[in-house]
Amino acid sequence: MHEIASPGQLRLAYLRWALVTVPAIVFLGFLSGKLANSGYGNRWFDALVKPETMPPGWAFGVAWTILYILMALAFAIILHARGARGRGVAITAFLAQLVLNLAWSPLFFRAHQVSDALILILALFLLVAFTTLLFWRIRRSAGLMLIPYLCWLAFASHLNYEIRRLNPEAGSLAVPALQTQI
Repeated sequence: MHEIASPGQLRLAYLRWALVTVPAIVFLGFLSGKLANSGYGNRWFDALVKPETMPPGWAFGVAWTILYILMALAFAIILHARGARGRGVAITAFLAQLVLNLAWSPLFFRAHQVSDALILILALFLLVAFTTLLFWRIRRSAGLMLIPYLCWLAFASHLNYEIRRLNPEAGSLAVPALQTQI
C-alpha cells in the first residue's frame, strides 16, 4: 500500500511529539531556574541595583513558561517534519541553544558571573536567530514561534547589560546573612 497519511493522522503524529517536547522543555527550564535559585528571593540578586526597566518577578515566570511552550511546539513541528531538508542541522541548533539557555540561570544567579552571563546571552541570541532561520526554512510556523523568544532575549540581554553596568562589583557582592529572631 502506498497511501499518504490523512490530515488527522498527521495532526496526531505532531501531537505525540508535542506531548513529549512541551513538558520536557518546560520542566528543564523550571529545573534550571530552581537549581540556580533564580529571581527575586535570591539574596544576592535582591541586593543588586536593578534597572528601571526591570519587570516584576512574576512576569519572568509567566514569560518563560509561554516561551518554553512556544519553543517546544516549534521543536515538535521540526521533529515531525521527517525528510525535510536541513532538519538535522535545525534539531542540532535547537538543542545547542537549549543548552545555552539552561546554562544562563546557573551562571548568573548561582555563580554570580554577570559579565560571563552577558556574553552567554548574546551568544544565545545569535544561535536562536540562526535556529529561527533554519526552522523558518523547514516550516514557517516553527520559525514564527521562535520570534517572541528572540524578542525576549533581546530584552533580557538589555537587563543583563544594565545590571552589569549598575553593579560593576556584582561578582564579589557580599550577601547579607539570614537573620534569625529568637
